[in-house]
Amino acid sequence: MSNDTVTLIDNRTGKRADLPILDPTLGPSTVAIGGLPKALGYFTFDPGFVATASCRSAITYIDGEEGVLLYRGYPIEQLAEQSTFLEVAYLLLYGELPTAEELAAFERSITNHTMINESLKSFFNGFHYDAHPMAMMCGVVGSLSAFYYNHTDINDPADRDLAAHRLIAKMPTIAAACYKHGKGEPFVYPDNRLSYTGNFLRMMFAIPSEPYEVDPVAERALDVLFILHADHEQNASTSTVRLAGSTGAHPYASVAAGIAALWGPAHGGANEAVLRMLEEIGHPDNIPKYIAKAKDKDDPFRLMGFGHRVYKNYDPRAKIIRRHCYEVLEKLGKRNEALLDLAMRLEEVALSDEYFIERKLYPNVDFYTGIIYKALGIPTNMFTVMFAIARTVGWVAHWLEMVSDPELRIGRPRQLYTGPARRDYVALDQRG
Repeated sequence: MSNDTVTLIDNRTGKRADLPILDPTLGPSTVAIGGLPKALGYFTFDPGFVATASCRSAITYIDGEEGVLLYRGYPIEQLAEQSTFLEVAYLLLYGELPTAEELAAFERSITNHTMINESLKSFFNGFHYDAHPMAMMCGVVGSLSAFYYNHTDINDPADRDLAAHRLIAKMPTIAAACYKHGKGEPFVYPDNRLSYTGNFLRMMFAIPSEPYEVDPVAERALDVLFILHADHEQNASTSTVRLAGSTGAHPYASVAAGIAALWGPAHGGANEAVLRMLEEIGHPDNIPKYIAKAKDKDDPFRLMGFGHRVYKNYDPRAKIIRRHCYEVLEKLGKRNEALLDLAMRLEEVALSDEYFIERKLYPNVDFYTGIIYKALGIPTNMFTVMFAIARTVGWVAHWLEMVSDPELRIGRPRQLYTGPARRDYVALDQRG
């Protein structure tokens, strides 16, 4: 921390507050406002936390203006090209790329925890056959707190690691079970000889009585998607996990809260919204009409999958997944399927339109992930579940970072109260 300060002067009273400036490794400096209420008697007001740093973190860095995303300092482009999801998971959890021995041990630990308790089968039977998979994910992941309630001491580093490994390992098993329940098919147990993503694909699509071969194209595409979605700084779901975890809540309950936050259409549900939008457009001939609707501020239609809250340049994840998208569609022989072809045509039109170029409304990662998931045979209602599998790594990395901080304080935002001033109770028979 530097010795520099920002001075605020209250024009009402003439009082001043000297607030410390905190300098990061990368990015804009931050003004520490904790002393403001005592010095001037004010809180700050920042709806949506547009300009508020809620914590210190050494995990992920984003430069929205330049389109930069770093995991522990490593560019996302290098990791997506050269790494694997579990290697990236280790990096996010522990801060450094693993040695060969460390990675092997980590992979063994994840493999050892892929099974879920058999009694959870009856839990799934409590959900209607057409329940949304994210609703099931919230309930089932939260229930893990009951299975491990007396076996997780968040003050014990070994217990914290074990909880993190269990969550990463079991999330694909739970997700696949959600899918199978909706299909009315028997659950498929993990095959720990397979890779993390290969195992998940088998649990999703295999039928117990028939052999199943994992398609290496699908396996690698999913691994890259999981790397791209593993973490993204203090987004809504990660902030939710941190806020819940700051109370000392069980890690499984905290992650269940993150799943609930991710489900929103403005967050993880955006890739579902992209596919619904494409289905509404219906045919490439309708694209000009819908582009015009998107430009009309009085029309409720929005072009989903374009633009981003943080990125004011091309989302670096979108650049990566765009390239993989074309490769995957070609290799799977699905380049010219109607819905996928429509998406490619829409992208082409929007990227050549001055309206979108001036406003920097580039296609984001949600636009392309939905296309790849569709090509892999994953139904639309499972898209956000896929996001949740990958983002679990980021959630537990942030949870580990937070609960190991000796200065941890419960999250407790304040408010700008706009309700009635103090008033006295009026008896029922005297109210007019």
